[in-house]
Formats: sequence, C-alpha cells, structure tokens
Amino acid sequence: MTVTPPTPADGWDATYQATPPWDIDRPQPALAAFATAGGLHGRLLDVGCGTGEHVLLAASLGLDATGVDIAPTAIRLAQQKAAARGVTAARFVLGDILSPTTRAELGGPYDTITDSGVFHTFTDDDRPAFVSAVRSLLSAGGRYVMLVFSDAEPGTWGPRRISRAEIRTALADGWQIESIEPVTMEVVGLPQHEVSCWLTLARAVD
Repeated sequence: MTVTPPTPADGWDATYQATPPWDIDRPQPALAAFATAGGLHGRLLDVGCGTGEHVLLAASLGLDATGVDIAPTAIRLAQQKAAARGVTAARFVLGDILSPTTRAELGGPYDTITDSGVFHTFTDDDRPAFVSAVRSLLSAGGRYVMLVFSDAEPGTWGPRRISRAEIRTALADGWQIESIEPVTMEVVGLPQHEVSCWLTLARAVD
C-alpha cells in the first residue's frame, strides 16, 4: 500500500477544523483602520486569506479583491461568508503562491497585496521565495501591506518573532520600505486577547 505523506496544505487545513487564534471573524483592527483611512488601492490580493475577512473588507470598499489560501477549508468558509453577505465581487483561489501554477491563476499584477500573519510562518531559507512570489504579483509602485508577529511580544509561545531588521533584510531588493510601525493583532482562544505585531508598508520598485 502506498501512503501519501502529509503536505503543508494538510497541516494548514487541519487548523481550520476548529477556530485558529488568528480567525477573529472580522478584519484585524490595524488593517481595518488602514483600509478605512484609504490605504488600499486598485486591484487587491490577500495572501493567506484564511476565511476571507480582509478580502471581503476590500470588496466592501469597492476594490477588485481576490484572496488565495493553501487550506481548502479556509477557502470554503470564505466563499460561504461571501455568499451569506451577498458579496459577489470577492474572488477566492485555492492554491500556494509559491507555485507558478497558482500565480498564473491569480493573474497579476495587483496594485495592493495584503498579508495578515503569513510572512512570519516562513523559515529563513524559505522566506526569500515567498517575498519573490509576492513581488512578482505586484505592479511597479504597488504596495505590500504586511501584519507580522513582532519580537516585542514576550515569551516563546506561538509563531516565531520577527524583528524590524529581519523585515528590512527580507525586503532589501526590489522594495522601498515606507514604514514599520508597532500595532497589535487580536486573537481568540488564548489567555491574552492581542499580540504585538509590526504593520509594514513597502512599495515594489524596479
């Protein structure tokens, strides 16, 4: 009998069999505030969209909004939310943006790419491929809006902490960093209700 080994998609999909800590059933407040202040523009892609809250937020603001996630359950839940809320402009794609096939299906370029908690899931070895994939989907001058777990968060639980210096190193080539500001991310199912993060804004440059 041939046994198929588990894939990264299997692991992420398993997290959606219950409610993962980052799935607060509404947009993250830091990103929502940025969006309502007019920070999102043009054609938008949310990477690691989960159950779709940031895609639905962008669509509600009149943007052409697409989400992509590797977890089938997350995409199914996102589609159900869109249908329940009557949001027909939101598109959800099941796939991995590290895959050329998925990137072709997404059909860039995009003017804005949002990322709520994806960047910090990659190891040092894998992160350059992720950053390159994001850059390849952005138009020249397009903006990457990233919410990432911060090294200001005490303790060792949860995902790896990321420093400002690591963000600058990862976005050294092909990017102009506009700001890296401390914010919080709301979480559920944990003793605390929010964690320290960086809100990073970076422009794609030639």
